[in-house]
Amino acid sequence: MAHALLHRCLTEVAGTALLVGIGTGTIVAAGTAGGIPQWMMAGAWFLAVLVPVVLTIRVSGAHLNPAVTLALASSGRLAWKEVPPYWASQFLGAFFASFVVLLSLGGGSHLGATVPADGNIPRTFAAEAAFTALLVGAVFVLADRGEGRLRGRILLPPAAVGVSTYVIGPWTGSSLNPARTLAPAVLSGTYVDLWVYMIAVPLAALVMAAAWKPRSVDLADRGTGRSEVTR
Repeated sequence: MAHALLHRCLTEVAGTALLVGIGTGTIVAAGTAGGIPQWMMAGAWFLAVLVPVVLTIRVSGAHLNPAVTLALASSGRLAWKEVPPYWASQFLGAFFASFVVLLSLGGGSHLGATVPADGNIPRTFAAEAAFTALLVGAVFVLADRGEGRLRGRILLPPAAVGVSTYVIGPWTGSSLNPARTLAPAVLSGTYVDLWVYMIAVPLAALVMAAAWKPRSVDLADRGTGRSEVTR
Protein backbone atom coordinates (compact mmCIF):
# COMPACT_ATOMS: atom_id res chain seq x y z
CA MET A 1 0.00 0.00 0.00
CA ALA A 2 2.82 2.41 0.87
CA HIS A 3 4.56 1.52 -2.38
CA ALA A 4 1.36 2.18 -4.34
CA LEU A 5 0.91 5.59 -2.69
CA LEU A 6 4.53 6.48 -3.43
CA HIS A 7 3.97 5.53 -7.05
CA ARG A 8 0.90 7.76 -7.25
CA CYS A 9 2.71 10.66 -5.59
CA LEU A 10 5.69 10.44 -7.93
CA THR A 11 3.22 10.43 -10.79
CA GLU A 12 1.61 13.59 -9.39
CA VAL A 13 5.04 15.24 -9.20
CA ALA A 14 5.69 14.47 -12.86
CA GLY A 15 2.18 15.36 -14.01
CA THR A 16 2.04 18.67 -12.16
CA ALA A 17 5.50 19.54 -13.44
CA LEU A 18 4.31 18.91 -17.00
CA LEU A 19 1.21 21.04 -16.49
CA VAL A 20 3.06 23.99 -14.97
CA GLY A 21 6.04 23.66 -17.29
CA ILE A 22 4.00 23.65 -20.50
CA GLY A 23 1.58 26.33 -19.34
CA THR A 24 3.89 28.86 -17.72
CA GLY A 25 6.64 28.09 -20.21
CA THR A 26 4.25 29.19 -22.94
CA ILE A 27 3.58 32.43 -21.06
CA VAL A 28 7.28 33.21 -20.68
CA ALA A 29 8.08 32.27 -24.29
CA ALA A 30 5.14 34.32 -25.57
CA GLY A 31 6.26 37.33 -23.56
CA THR A 32 9.74 37.07 -25.05
CA ALA A 33 8.25 36.89 -28.53
CA GLY A 34 6.05 39.92 -27.98
CA GLY A 35 2.82 38.10 -27.16
CA ILE A 36 0.44 35.65 -28.82
CA PRO A 37 -3.35 35.73 -29.39
CA GLN A 38 -5.42 34.74 -26.40
CA TRP A 39 -6.93 31.78 -28.24
CA MET A 40 -3.43 30.37 -28.73
CA MET A 41 -2.70 30.79 -25.02
CA ALA A 42 -5.96 29.03 -24.22
CA GLY A 43 -4.97 26.20 -26.55
CA ALA A 44 -1.59 25.90 -24.88
CA TRP A 45 -3.20 25.58 -21.45
CA PHE A 46 -5.69 23.06 -22.80
CA LEU A 47 -2.73 20.93 -23.89
CA ALA A 48 -0.87 21.67 -20.64
CA VAL A 49 -3.68 19.93 -18.77
CA LEU A 50 -4.61 17.30 -21.35
CA VAL A 51 -1.11 15.83 -21.78
CA PRO A 52 -0.47 15.04 -18.09
CA VAL A 53 -4.07 13.97 -17.53
CA VAL A 54 -3.83 11.38 -20.31
CA LEU A 55 -0.45 10.20 -19.03
CA THR A 56 -1.26 10.01 -15.32
CA ILE A 57 -4.99 9.43 -14.82
CA ARG A 58 -4.70 5.64 -14.67
CA VAL A 59 -2.02 5.87 -11.97
CA SER A 60 -2.75 8.83 -9.68
CA GLY A 61 -6.12 10.05 -10.89
CA ALA A 62 -4.42 13.11 -12.43
CA HIS A 63 -5.32 15.60 -9.72
CA LEU A 64 -2.36 17.89 -10.58
CA ASN A 65 -3.90 20.59 -8.43
CA PRO A 66 -4.20 20.94 -4.63
CA ALA A 67 -7.69 22.42 -5.00
CA VAL A 68 -8.85 19.37 -6.94
CA THR A 69 -7.42 17.04 -4.29
CA LEU A 70 -9.15 19.11 -1.59
CA ALA A 71 -12.48 18.92 -3.40
CA LEU A 72 -12.20 15.16 -3.95
CA ALA A 73 -11.43 14.56 -0.27
CA SER A 74 -14.05 17.00 1.05
CA SER A 75 -16.77 15.41 -1.07
CA GLY A 76 -15.89 11.87 0.01
CA ARG A 77 -14.28 10.81 -3.25
CA LEU A 78 -10.78 10.50 -1.78
CA ALA A 79 -9.44 9.40 1.60
CA TRP A 80 -8.20 12.36 3.70
CA LYS A 81 -4.99 10.53 4.58
CA GLU A 82 -3.89 10.85 0.95
CA VAL A 83 -4.29 14.64 0.86
CA PRO A 84 -0.95 15.67 2.49
CA PRO A 85 1.24 13.47 0.25
CA TYR A 86 -0.69 14.53 -2.84
CA TRP A 87 -0.32 18.22 -1.92
CA ALA A 88 3.39 17.83 -1.26
CA SER A 89 3.80 16.11 -4.62
CA GLN A 90 1.87 18.77 -6.50
CA PHE A 91 3.77 21.69 -5.00
CA LEU A 92 7.08 19.91 -5.54
CA GLY A 93 6.22 19.33 -9.19
CA ALA A 94 5.15 22.94 -9.67
CA PHE A 95 8.32 24.36 -8.12
CA PHE A 96 10.49 22.01 -10.14
CA ALA A 97 8.75 23.08 -13.36
CA SER A 98 9.04 26.79 -12.57
CA PHE A 99 12.73 26.34 -11.82
CA VAL A 100 13.24 24.59 -15.16
CA VAL A 101 11.36 27.39 -16.95
CA LEU A 102 13.59 29.94 -15.21
CA LEU A 103 16.76 28.13 -16.25
CA SER A 104 15.68 27.44 -19.82
CA LEU A 105 13.64 30.51 -20.79
CA GLY A 106 14.67 33.16 -18.28
CA GLY A 107 12.60 35.05 -15.75
CA GLY A 108 10.43 37.05 -18.13
CA SER A 109 6.71 37.58 -17.54
CA HIS A 110 7.34 36.88 -13.84
CA LEU A 111 7.59 33.18 -14.78
CA GLY A 112 3.88 33.19 -15.54
CA ALA A 113 2.81 34.36 -12.08
CA THR A 114 -0.85 35.33 -11.80
CA VAL A 115 -1.60 38.96 -10.94
CA PRO A 116 -5.01 40.73 -10.99
CA ALA A 117 -5.28 43.09 -13.96
CA ASP A 118 -5.59 46.72 -12.83
CA GLY A 119 -5.53 45.47 -9.23
CA ASN A 120 -9.22 44.55 -9.46
CA ILE A 121 -9.57 42.26 -6.44
CA PRO A 122 -13.37 41.64 -6.48
CA ARG A 123 -13.35 40.68 -10.17
CA THR A 124 -10.34 38.42 -9.69
CA PHE A 125 -11.87 36.69 -6.67
CA ALA A 126 -15.21 36.12 -8.40
CA ALA A 127 -13.68 34.96 -11.69
CA GLU A 128 -11.22 32.56 -10.07
CA ALA A 129 -13.91 31.12 -7.82
CA ALA A 130 -16.39 30.66 -10.68
CA PHE A 131 -13.97 28.90 -13.01
CA THR A 132 -12.49 26.80 -10.21
CA ALA A 133 -16.04 25.58 -9.59
CA LEU A 134 -16.32 24.75 -13.29
CA LEU A 135 -13.03 22.83 -13.19
CA VAL A 136 -14.00 20.90 -10.06
CA GLY A 137 -17.36 20.06 -11.62
CA ALA A 138 -15.57 18.68 -14.67
CA VAL A 139 -13.32 16.60 -12.43
CA PHE A 140 -16.32 15.26 -10.50
CA VAL A 141 -18.01 14.14 -13.71
CA LEU A 142 -14.84 12.33 -14.74
CA ALA A 143 -14.34 10.83 -11.26
CA ASP A 144 -17.94 9.64 -10.94
CA ARG A 145 -18.65 8.51 -14.48
CA GLY A 146 -15.22 7.42 -15.66
CA GLU A 147 -13.48 8.31 -18.89
CA GLY A 148 -16.12 6.80 -21.14
CA ARG A 149 -15.69 4.13 -23.80
CA LEU A 150 -14.03 6.58 -26.18
CA ARG A 151 -12.33 8.49 -23.32
CA GLY A 152 -14.30 11.59 -24.29
CA ARG A 153 -14.88 12.75 -20.73
CA ILE A 154 -11.13 13.01 -20.21
CA LEU A 155 -11.36 16.25 -22.21
CA LEU A 156 -13.59 17.97 -19.66
CA PRO A 157 -10.95 19.28 -17.18
CA PRO A 158 -8.59 20.48 -19.96
CA ALA A 159 -11.53 22.17 -21.68
CA ALA A 160 -12.49 23.94 -18.44
CA VAL A 161 -8.94 25.29 -18.09
CA GLY A 162 -8.78 26.28 -21.75
CA VAL A 163 -12.07 28.19 -21.57
CA SER A 164 -10.97 29.81 -18.33
CA THR A 165 -7.70 30.94 -19.89
CA TYR A 166 -9.53 32.46 -22.83
CA VAL A 167 -12.24 34.18 -20.78
CA ILE A 168 -10.53 35.36 -17.60
CA GLY A 169 -6.87 35.01 -18.50
CA PRO A 170 -6.56 38.72 -19.35
CA TRP A 171 -8.15 39.62 -15.98
CA THR A 172 -6.59 37.17 -13.54
CA GLY A 173 -4.01 35.05 -15.36
CA SER A 174 -6.42 32.12 -14.88
CA SER A 175 -4.92 30.21 -11.97
CA LEU A 176 -7.52 27.72 -10.66
CA ASN A 177 -4.55 25.95 -9.08
CA PRO A 178 -2.65 27.03 -5.94
CA ALA A 179 0.49 25.12 -6.95
CA ARG A 180 0.50 26.68 -10.41
CA THR A 181 0.23 30.15 -8.84
CA LEU A 182 2.53 29.79 -5.85
CA ALA A 183 5.59 28.34 -7.58
CA PRO A 184 6.20 31.08 -10.17
CA ALA A 185 5.22 33.74 -7.63
CA VAL A 186 7.88 32.60 -5.16
CA LEU A 187 10.63 32.02 -7.72
CA SER A 188 9.99 35.39 -9.39
CA GLY A 189 9.31 37.29 -6.17
CA THR A 190 5.86 38.30 -7.42
CA TYR A 191 3.58 38.43 -4.39
CA VAL A 192 1.10 41.08 -5.57
CA ASP A 193 -2.35 40.08 -4.29
CA LEU A 194 -1.26 36.44 -4.08
CA TRP A 195 -3.68 35.91 -1.21
CA VAL A 196 -6.67 36.35 -3.53
CA TYR A 197 -5.81 33.21 -5.48
CA MET A 198 -4.83 31.22 -2.40
CA ILE A 199 -8.24 31.88 -0.83
CA ALA A 200 -10.68 32.08 -3.76
CA VAL A 201 -9.59 28.84 -5.43
CA PRO A 202 -9.68 26.47 -2.40
CA LEU A 203 -12.88 28.13 -1.15
CA ALA A 204 -14.64 27.47 -4.45
CA ALA A 205 -13.40 23.88 -4.37
CA LEU A 206 -14.86 23.40 -0.89
CA VAL A 207 -18.21 24.91 -1.92
CA MET A 208 -18.44 22.57 -4.90
CA ALA A 209 -17.50 19.62 -2.70
CA ALA A 210 -20.26 20.48 -0.24
CA ALA A 211 -22.84 20.90 -3.01
CA TRP A 212 -21.92 17.89 -5.16
CA LYS A 213 -21.62 14.62 -3.29
CA PRO A 214 -21.14 11.33 -5.16
CA ARG A 215 -24.15 9.08 -5.42
CA SER A 216 -22.08 6.18 -4.16
CA VAL A 217 -18.77 6.17 -2.36
CA ASP A 218 -16.18 3.54 -3.08
CA LEU A 219 -12.83 4.88 -1.91
CA ALA A 220 -11.04 1.78 -3.13
CA ASP A 221 -12.11 2.57 -6.70
CA ARG A 222 -11.62 6.33 -6.59
CA GLY A 223 -8.42 8.26 -7.02
CA THR A 224 -7.49 6.69 -10.37
CA GLY A 225 -9.13 6.94 -13.75
CA ARG A 226 -11.85 4.51 -14.72
CA SER A 227 -12.77 3.52 -18.24
CA GLU A 228 -16.53 3.41 -17.73
CA VAL A 229 -19.15 3.48 -15.02
CA THR A 230 -22.77 2.49 -15.58
CA ARG A 231 -25.51 3.06 -13.06
